[in-house]
Amino acid sequence: MSKRTELRGQILDLVRAYHQAEPPRAFRPGEDPVRYAGRVFDAEERVSLADASLDFWLTAGRFTEEFETGLAEYLGIGNVLLVNSGSSANLIALSALTSPKLKDRRLKPGDEVITVAAGFPTTVNPVLQNRAVPVFVDVELGTYVPTPAAIEAALSPRTRAVMIAHTMGVPYAVREVREFCDRHNLWLVEDNCDALGSRYEGQLTATFGDLATFSFYPAHHITLGEGGAVATRDDELARIARSFRDWGRDCYCTGGENNTCGKRFSQQFGTLPFGYDHKYVYSHIGYNLKATDLQAAIGVAQLKKLDSFVAARKRHHAALMVGLKKHEQHLILHAATPGSDPSWFGFVITVRPDAPFARADIVGALEAAKIETRNLFCGNLLRHPAYQEIEHRVVGKLTNTDAITERTFFIGVYPGLTAPMIGHMLATFDQFFSSRPE
Repeated sequence: MSKRTELRGQILDLVRAYHQAEPPRAFRPGEDPVRYAGRVFDAEERVSLADASLDFWLTAGRFTEEFETGLAEYLGIGNVLLVNSGSSANLIALSALTSPKLKDRRLKPGDEVITVAAGFPTTVNPVLQNRAVPVFVDVELGTYVPTPAAIEAALSPRTRAVMIAHTMGVPYAVREVREFCDRHNLWLVEDNCDALGSRYEGQLTATFGDLATFSFYPAHHITLGEGGAVATRDDELARIARSFRDWGRDCYCTGGENNTCGKRFSQQFGTLPFGYDHKYVYSHIGYNLKATDLQAAIGVAQLKKLDSFVAARKRHHAALMVGLKKHEQHLILHAATPGSDPSWFGFVITVRPDAPFARADIVGALEAAKIETRNLFCGNLLRHPAYQEIEHRVVGKLTNTDAITERTFFIGVYPGLTAPMIGHMLATFDQFFSSRPE
């Protein structure tokens, strides 16, 4: 054993010991915060991160390859590309559809993309950034996703794609939407950032679309700190997506490799001299949206915990559902779509319109008890300052989307919650309702 190998082992043992030396703390209701989400990790993430730091391979390397392979195997899908955020993943996925390599199927300026206004802005922003036109449909209260009928009603001669999130982990009827897209030769992009581990009719979400995206921000199902991914079964789309991620270059060699195609100096591109170095040929107007091996090292450890994380989310959601059922007279509780098995992102609640209190009242009571709440992302995106003058189309009325803006919030179900925390949440709801006049 070399001296460096011996020292590496000692360092990693010390990192593990450092983690284990942190004393446990009992939860103090009303004093300690109950987060809506957060990173959940143990010694393995710290050891993996330290291991990567000793390599000092600061861009994508062996941990990136291991993470991409592991997530691809989990999904049963051929291609996963690690990127620096879920927002970047959405940008890459939508931008890939604009590639000239797709010929007649490419998305062009003025083409329409069906989506929803009740979601996170970076599902819609890539549509605008690529000069396409978002077409907004309403969602259902309770599930917070659109019906296939709403999506189909948005079809026009200009429609080229559907890009919708499985909001808060609840799958929309993605098989039916896939069939709709196939009938009309449309692209389907699944924004799966909220829904890693969710299933529809037994099949994992992110495996129905032409492309799918993930976020690994600390609030999400697994975390790399920052980070995201693009997944696809289609090798051509994967190569295009990789180009957009890697500066727009035509070359697909991984870091440190040369001449993977075997034709590095023997091709003609545009009006460049014949044989121009393929590593410096650019076929797309791309970006540098890669993640680092340090992030991937955390993800490698997190991925091993994914099944237990998903199980904890389901367990916590079920406990909240049982405890809040008595308050359904005034609250619309979170629900799954028929045929779906959500990997819940949070527990979403909408105050009924005839309730004798407002969202601010119940949210105020929760926050006073140190229970974090969040609105359902942007509510109606079209009511925000940045979107007042965008080109868009609305199909029908966004009645439920506006109701979400006014009356919806969510609380946490993430794996870091404990039974005493769940008990404190339910007790706070009960106290709120018992203290109000009938």
